[in-house]
Amino acid sequence: MATLGNPTNTIEVLQKYHFNFQKKYGQNFLIDSNILENIIAAADINKEDCVLEIGPGIGTMTQYLCENAREVVAVEIDKKLIPILEQDTLAAYDNITIINEDILKVDINTLVQEKNNGRPIKVVANLPYYITTPIIMGLFESHVPLESITIMVQKEVAERMQVGPGTKDYGALSLAVQYYAKPQVKLTVPANCFMPRPNVDSAVIKLTRHKEPPVRVSDEKLMFDIIRASFNQRRKTLVNGLNNAAGLNIKKEDVLSALEKMGLPPAIRGEALTLEQFALLTDQLRKA
Repeated sequence: MATLGNPTNTIEVLQKYHFNFQKKYGQNFLIDSNILENIIAAADINKEDCVLEIGPGIGTMTQYLCENAREVVAVEIDKKLIPILEQDTLAAYDNITIINEDILKVDINTLVQEKNNGRPIKVVANLPYYITTPIIMGLFESHVPLESITIMVQKEVAERMQVGPGTKDYGALSLAVQYYAKPQVKLTVPANCFMPRPNVDSAVIKLTRHKEPPVRVSDEKLMFDIIRASFNQRRKTLVNGLNNAAGLNIKKEDVLSALEKMGLPPAIRGEALTLEQFALLTDQLRKA
């Protein structure tokens, strides 16, 4: 079994199995062992932990996780990678379960029940850009018992998760992440640490799950529908954005009245509201 995390061994494994990178899965494998060690440290993995890894690839980070955690469950969508993982790179470990499935279709709550007696797990992943938001939101909204999510994403996406109102990167993702967790960018990862080399730098961000959300709201789902509608058309005022949103059925006068009660100007845009203000707005509109 070759230890991965360097270019030579990675190329050897890829050639042995005649593996071709799939653009549709956004595959970029890490080839820097220092970065891998830093990710394990950032995720704070120890022998008590059950870790869910999303997108193990050829098992580069998975080897490090198996060495450090009690139990690892790796979910990989690309069936061409399964023989590499099972017969080669992870064959030496007895604390790994490999699942060939799309993570968005996996019942993670049942998995946590089986593998960790329903206790909170830690999630670690190197996520392609196009699927970052659905995966993070899926984990949070389905209320999977989670301690933290440590993920490698495009640098700008990591930055977007931790910014506040009034900045151009502030949006639905920033608000959702901050409602459920405390985001902290742990390290920046240059493009040359990957094979193939992506066009942009990445960052590792850790989302530590809040015990209690920082704001109280009467209807969580409605709040996120309102948040999404507010940012769907950023240039529009909040009143017009919500009034035009399909499926929300919110009247203009109700939004104006709610804003007035909150002491906010009628022409305000969604990007100016804090999480707390979105919670208040949701409660006002629900009453209306």
